[in-house]
Amino acid sequence: MKPAHGIAWLASVAALALAAAGPAAAQKTQLTVYTALETDQLKAYQEGFNKAHPDIEITWVRDSTGIITAKILAEKAAPKADVIMGVAATSMAIFATEGMLMPYAPAGLARVAAQYRDAANPPAWVGMDVWGATICFNTVEAAKRNIPKPETWRDLTKPAYKGQIVMPHPASSGTGFFDVSAWLQLWGEADGWKFMDGLHENIAQYMHSGSRPCAAAAAGEYALGISFEYRANREKARGAPIDLVFPKEGLGWDLEAIGIVKTTTKADAAKKLLDWSISDAAMALYAKNFAIVAVPGLSEKLPNVPADYGSRLVKNDFAWAAKNRDRILAEWSKRYESKAAPK
Repeated sequence: MKPAHGIAWLASVAALALAAAGPAAAQKTQLTVYTALETDQLKAYQEGFNKAHPDIEITWVRDSTGIITAKILAEKAAPKADVIMGVAATSMAIFATEGMLMPYAPAGLARVAAQYRDAANPPAWVGMDVWGATICFNTVEAAKRNIPKPETWRDLTKPAYKGQIVMPHPASSGTGFFDVSAWLQLWGEADGWKFMDGLHENIAQYMHSGSRPCAAAAAGEYALGISFEYRANREKARGAPIDLVFPKEGLGWDLEAIGIVKTTTKADAAKKLLDWSISDAAMALYAKNFAIVAVPGLSEKLPNVPADYGSRLVKNDFAWAAKNRDRILAEWSKRYESKAAPK
């Protein structure tokens, strides 16, 4: 009889433990966060946040910048997100203009560089880190095809690169959009579109992700993939035969930013996520992935990224890019949609 009594006693203890754990588990706040962060970054960021706030559970809804931006705008009448995190500042500026964000000054805001946060007081959104343009150049495939390593954007319009370049689709990808926006700001609209006409002649495909062109170049599918430095560094670290090229005219870029959705019923938890997102602990995580973080002095030198990287970024007018986004994308689609990858 002892074994039976032992089992019954264990069962009753387990039941009491579950009953005790039930209320604690039920008290966890569920926070829905829309994001364009890379999938391979989410785990570290979530673990970092949960060390500080184990009582808040994040449900991520993740897609490329253009797609998640369209989703958020489509849900404007009945938003489903509590927080938007790791989405381009150009998109955040649109959400702010549409009155979709709750102004909030997270703890330690004064540490964040003025150019890396919304100018309003309190801000509608705050920057996390900078991500910028990089060309992934496959040295092995280029040698096979006798393709020279480019030094400038304009090099990419030369006949040697025909059919060997892939880049992100600007309506789907924040990386693609900041490329197009940068070229228009660098050279003016007439010359910017003229450059893109020439580039289009050599493009094999416009892909629906900022990472995919670099991954395709790393795999040897194409010789060149226009992408961004995080993905390029990741592919090179995995042993891909690629060089990172930073065109001399200047690099398009954007901020990964965070803001609270105005309609959230979980404002306290959302504010805790924003507070954490600009903390030293969070900046240390971003600095493992990106050469520039929003708090000066907390950036780290990354392999394969030049020391003067910050000075190579184009002067980026976020307000102009946000205001003209629809017009730019409509013109781009009219000219170049024929080479878009299937969705």
